Amino acid sequence: MSFNDRLTASYSGGRGPLFGLAFRTALLTLLTLGIYRFWAKTRIRKYIWSSIRLGGDTLEYTGTGLEKFLGFLVAVVVLAVYLGLVQLVLFYFGLHFVMEPQTEAEILMQMSVFYLSFFALVPLMLFARYRARRYMLARTRFRGIRFGMDKAAWGYVWRAIGHGILTVLSLGLLLPRQTFWLEKYKTDRSHYGDTRFSQGGRWTALYPAMRGYFLGFALLVASIVYIAMSRLGSADRIAVAQFLPLGLLAVFGFGFVYYRVHSFRYLTAQKTLAGAVGFLALPRTGRVLGIYIVGALVVGLIVSVIFGVIGGVFAVSVAAAENGATLGAGSIVIIAALYLVALAMLGALALVFIIQPVIAHFTETMTVLNPAALDAVRQRAHDAGADAEGFADALDLGAAV
Repeated sequence: MSFNDRLTASYSGGRGPLFGLAFRTALLTLLTLGIYRFWAKTRIRKYIWSSIRLGGDTLEYTGTGLEKFLGFLVAVVVLAVYLGLVQLVLFYFGLHFVMEPQTEAEILMQMSVFYLSFFALVPLMLFARYRARRYMLARTRFRGIRFGMDKAAWGYVWRAIGHGILTVLSLGLLLPRQTFWLEKYKTDRSHYGDTRFSQGGRWTALYPAMRGYFLGFALLVASIVYIAMSRLGSADRIAVAQFLPLGLLAVFGFGFVYYRVHSFRYLTAQKTLAGAVGFLALPRTGRVLGIYIVGALVVGLIVSVIFGVIGGVFAVSVAAAENGATLGAGSIVIIAALYLVALAMLGALALVFIIQPVIAHFTETMTVLNPAALDAVRQRAHDAGADAEGFADALDLGAAV
């Protein structure tokens, strides 16, 4: 398929405005014991969505904090009933929590209950992931036309579980198959107005994106063989073995980012809208890694300074108390306030120095092919039942933008 014209996306968000918004909403979230987080997330999304521009138009986010809060309350009730039923089933088979396990049998039972409870949550976590994406699409507009997604969450759940099992049994070799078919399932059920997206391509084409993983696996095997066959003394072997996990963590971390970036590039290039509009994405692994590394260093430095100040105030207060002075309410209030400010600032800094630059990079390397075909798209009926990410928030899967 040939595309005659193209349109490049851009991102106009700034660090200052986003930091101010994120910091204020984080403080309100802490002061309201977490209740304001639904409105905070909504306000941040509105800012980021409105900063993404394609031609002369920007995205629009129409979600509200109230509907997210109400969705969360409903999801908590459903989740509580579900977990209660799970515990009843486990208790029926003689498995239950022990407050202070003493024997090996009690410890084994405790571990069994924990893992079985966790795996019982996996279907709901996958359900929440699909519904969260459906909600965001239903609340996103471009040129006044809504995006949307079909009601097919449970189909995604069973497919994700099946592909996940195959990936584990193949020791990760079938990860491209899992990535491709799950993305295809979601893409083929997504639409913009009265037109539908389609995911083309082949899952085997994602294997070049696994170069980083293959490199890490090769280094792991080579390191084990080297340690086993070398004539190093026991002390040297221990030293090498201690540094090995750190090096492998770095290599596999690079492999993870490389796979995510390059699989995104391929899958985006194989997407079409109504068979007429195409997409091109060219994010760079080095740029993404640089954002994470530099951002983590900046955030870590600033936060360490803030916690250093808090530690200094606390040390002075303790020293005064040891010398006979009473630890006044004012000192306690100041320490608590500084601690809350540090927590609020940590999230805001991570959003400004890591998340927003990554979003900007992916946006600015995105191109829409044959955008003139978008003029023929018309609005479709409102999607009933596009919930407000209730399960995603209840399971803490909705924290990301």
